[in-house]
Amino acid sequence: MVSAVNDLNKAQAHRSETQSDEMIGRLVHLLKQAQSEIGRIVLGQQAVIQQMFIGMMSNGHVLLEGPPGVGKTLLVRCLGQVTGLQFSRVQFTPDLMPADISGSMVLTQESKGEARLQFQPGPIFTQLLLADEINRATPRTQSALLEAMQERTVSVAGPTMELPRPFLVLATQNPFEMEGTYTLPEAQIDRFLLHIDVQYPERGILSDVLDLTTGSQAPAAQACLTAQDILAAQELVRAVPIAEHVRDVIAHFAVATQPHSAHAHEAARRFIRFGLSPRGAQSLVIAAKAHALLQGKYNVGYEDVEAVLLPATRHRIQLNFEGRAQATGIDQLVRDIFAHCRKHSA
Repeated sequence: MVSAVNDLNKAQAHRSETQSDEMIGRLVHLLKQAQSEIGRIVLGQQAVIQQMFIGMMSNGHVLLEGPPGVGKTLLVRCLGQVTGLQFSRVQFTPDLMPADISGSMVLTQESKGEARLQFQPGPIFTQLLLADEINRATPRTQSALLEAMQERTVSVAGPTMELPRPFLVLATQNPFEMEGTYTLPEAQIDRFLLHIDVQYPERGILSDVLDLTTGSQAPAAQACLTAQDILAAQELVRAVPIAEHVRDVIAHFAVATQPHSAHAHEAARRFIRFGLSPRGAQSLVIAAKAHALLQGKYNVGYEDVEAVLLPATRHRIQLNFEGRAQATGIDQLVRDIFAHCRKHSA
């Protein structure tokens, strides 16, 4: 009797494990299919598309930075199409007010003729918010996103309201044009999980883009995912294990970027004003977990950390005057410090 019960428990555990593997496999397949669907519309930006999905799977917000006309807005629109999420766009301008984002109390007329105040939700009450040219709005308006991005709530006229799930902010900004812009403060830019650099396409890719976008038919992305799929992926990412030695290298790297730390890297002491915070290290870990899952892996390796190293840290480490004067590239500096930490953490 005891043997039969044990056999039954083993069979149930095996069945549950098989169902879990099938669910994970299905989810990873859908995520890759959705990436391919966007790649069919936005050509030559596979790395950017993958990083956007890593941000979404990590339940984090993404900042897309690049020159005008490289498809930043189109990327976000396509992401909304393939995920089936509720989508809103806010065009940030200097005259944009916080209430234009969060909503406001308006006076409405009821059927009996009585007037009463009613909350009119703003575009932030959505699942996927495109904050286009976010650095064109004033700091007061930019700060209206802070609570929503961190807490997933909005407070207007007293009450605190929950935002839909999932809630993701994808913002764009132009790094070249400085007139009429307001640089994002460190407290706000740190709310973005990833800072993705969007570059011009190569000549061959550009030729294909011209052929695709100047014809009589405009391509459209097809929905591959649902909000429930994304929520399931976000929970699954958290469950991906990371080995202790990989986690220790990330901790070593974070401390090495802090110029006033006793374990600071020599280049950090010379060129960095402030280094990676604990929140930044957490973001690096969670993004590496998402990258591993997208590759069909069930644990985090060094290659996963290196794949997300730059977008997860480049906006959280600031150069000092000497670093800027020496034209020290933050990306190369980050790579060098991480390589040093990996080499000396064995």
